[in-house]
Amino acid sequence: MKIESILFAVTQVFTFKEQKGLTTATGSFFQRDERLYLITNYHVVHDKPSGHEPDRLEIDLHINLENIAETVRYSIPLYNKDGDSVWLEATDSGGRVDIVAIPIEAENFPPHSQYKAFGMANLIENMEDIEIGTSVRVVGHPLGFADSLHHLPVMRHAIIASSFSLRFQGHGYFLTDSLLHRGASGSPVVVRTTEEISGREDFPWMLLGVHAGRIDLDRDEEEDERLNLFNTWYADVLRTLTISN
Repeated sequence: MKIESILFAVTQVFTFKEQKGLTTATGSFFQRDERLYLITNYHVVHDKPSGHEPDRLEIDLHINLENIAETVRYSIPLYNKDGDSVWLEATDSGGRVDIVAIPIEAENFPPHSQYKAFGMANLIENMEDIEIGTSVRVVGHPLGFADSLHHLPVMRHAIIASSFSLRFQGHGYFLTDSLLHRGASGSPVVVRTTEEISGREDFPWMLLGVHAGRIDLDRDEEEDERLNLFNTWYADVLRTLTISN
């Protein structure tokens, strides 16, 4: 049985402070040269205003392609022995970018771990190749929901709701229009490159960005519905975050 490759590139993220479970989110794997990273939002690993300051993450790794339900929980510390954070972060002219890259020592994964990873070839080269209204997919764990038997994420549909080649209001993100929830933070936002090859044997996906959260207005909650617009941070920041680290 072959499972769509992109489902192995995305994992549920569990945040912890010592032994206390805090929140759930989503992450994806990104590989550059020989180095592997877990990609998620900055606010997943650190959000001082809300008091969210985990010291480690846990993810599930598949270890048997003949039995997809067989997984092992793997712990990722967020701080080294000196108390310094291990994640890589970035700022731009609009402020902090809500994406982090967490280096992972893949050689320490449990034996037979199965995963896929986005890479430099999956990042878009020309921003003008993507237009407003383009249909995209968001792969993750909304409200912590997943195929809990097989530990696989779900895919949601969205469209790009702002000009992709313009940073929305000067920030490092574009907007999507969809129905998304907490727990999807850190989800990769992707577009299929071609329908002509199988998504099981191949990896026909371009990584456009990383979903972060809801955009809302100061509105009358009794009269006005939510906008259902969300910000997605451009994935091209990974070109900088993952250079020679």
